[in-house]
Amino acid sequence: MAEKEYRQYRFQRPPGATEILLVRHGESRPVSSDTPFPLVDGHGDPELGVAGREQAVYVGERLRHLPIAAVYVTKLRRTQETAAPLCKHLGIEPIIEPNLHEVHLGDWEGGLFRIKAAENDPLYIRLKQEQRWDVIPGAEPNDAFHERIQRGLNNIAANHPDQLVVAVVHGGVIGQILSQATGARPLAFVYSDNGSISHIVIHNGMIMVRRFNDVSHLQEAMSKGPDMPP
Repeated sequence: MAEKEYRQYRFQRPPGATEILLVRHGESRPVSSDTPFPLVDGHGDPELGVAGREQAVYVGERLRHLPIAAVYVTKLRRTQETAAPLCKHLGIEPIIEPNLHEVHLGDWEGGLFRIKAAENDPLYIRLKQEQRWDVIPGAEPNDAFHERIQRGLNNIAANHPDQLVVAVVHGGVIGQILSQATGARPLAFVYSDNGSISHIVIHNGMIMVRRFNDVSHLQEAMSKGPDMPP
C-alpha cells in the first residue's frame, strides 16, 4: 500500500472570511503654496491628476474580470475617481465607508504635508523617527486612527462573508491596516504606490496579509512617473 503523500498547502479563503483588495487611489494633482487643496471636513480633497486618471484605468482593467461583490470608497474624491472605471466595468455603484478616510494631518492638511515632506522639514523627520502622526500639531493620534480603521474593516467583513470586495483607500490607511496585521512599526507600510493593490483576508477578526503593493498592472505608467519624495 502506497504511503500517503502531503503536498504543500495552497491558500484557500476560510469559510466565512472576507477578501479585500486594498487599492491606493491614483496620483492626485500637484500642490503648491498658491494652490492648496480644498477641504472636506478638514481633510484635503484634491482631484486626480493626469497620471492618477491613467492609473485608475489600469486598475479597472486589472480587476474587471474578478468576482467582486462590492467596491468601497471614502468621502474623498480621489478614491471615488479612482474607483470609477472599475465600477463602470462592473455596473455597480461604489459604497462610501465613512471610517476609511485618510489620517487627519492637522495643521498640515490641504497639501502642506506633501510640501513639508519634499522639503524634509524637521517635524517630518521627527514624525518618521517617532512613528506618530500626531507629531504634527492637531493631527490624528495613532490610537484613534487605528480604532476607526478597525471599525471600517469590521463593517465590510460583516457585510461580505465569503466574498471578494475592493476598497479604494489611502496610503496611510493601507499602512495602518498592514501594520496592525503584522505587528510592524506604525508607519512601516505607508509607502504603497498610487494605484497599487494590496490583498488581505479577514477571518474571525484576524487579518491575513496575502499581498502588498502589487503594481504589475502599472509598470509602463510607473516608468514615466516622478521619484517618491523622501
